[in-house]
Amino acid sequence: MPARDLALLTEAAREAGRIAMRYWRGDLRHWDKGGEHGPVSEADLAVDAMLKQQLLSARPNYGWLSEETPDDPVRLGHEHVFIVDPIDGTRAFIAGEETFAHSLAVARNGRVTAGVVYLPALDRIYCASETSDPLRDGQPISASRRERLEGADILTTKANLAPEKWPGGAPSVQRHFRASLAYRLCLAAEGRFDGMLTLRPAWEWDIAAGSLIATRAGAVVSDRLGAELRFNTPSALSDGVVVLPPKPHAEAVRRLAPPRT
Repeated sequence: MPARDLALLTEAAREAGRIAMRYWRGDLRHWDKGGEHGPVSEADLAVDAMLKQQLLSARPNYGWLSEETPDDPVRLGHEHVFIVDPIDGTRAFIAGEETFAHSLAVARNGRVTAGVVYLPALDRIYCASETSDPLRDGQPISASRRERLEGADILTTKANLAPEKWPGGAPSVQRHFRASLAYRLCLAAEGRFDGMLTLRPAWEWDIAAGSLIATRAGAVVSDRLGAELRFNTPSALSDGVVVLPPKPHAEAVRRLAPPRT
């Protein structure tokens, strides 16, 4: 079943890309969702509507969790659930940048079993299932094998490296950034960077697909304190995400751990 789900997600992601590219760098209507939820565009909604129709038509017994669909707790009772971000990196999309992505995943009983991240402006696609190797554009990928956290090339924001966030001491790393969280996970998966981290709560739709791809590529993926990520939770949030090779990951989690009292 993961292989069939992966094929379904791949087809849907490419169709999402065709829709998004019709809006990209055009006369795009967009607005702010309010609070800290950021912007949304008519392209996000068009992609979401297509994905929901296409994926649930193929798997009517699956649940649905998407950034652009009002949440329905009915999903919590489903063994399988689609977890979708129609456009990850909406700000980049609105600005006409290339590094926005479609992030599509299937989770079964809280664990991701198939995931696809597609960047249509670059025509770059990453995919993996729990039973298949991770691929970029059909070619195998693998994560960094770096053994030290110090000096590592890490995708993250400046705020995540603030000393107060690291009770055990902030590491000295080379910082990089890309707008899409799903893309950052995939860049770590293919070893172009040693890892990525975000210490803020992360929405499941941003990280579901990429977390599986990175795990299958050999990275260790956890929340900020080293716990396994779980999906289709009531809050749809994880307590941050840390993606690194085994030894740097262990070091990062040790430094992030609150002091014992």
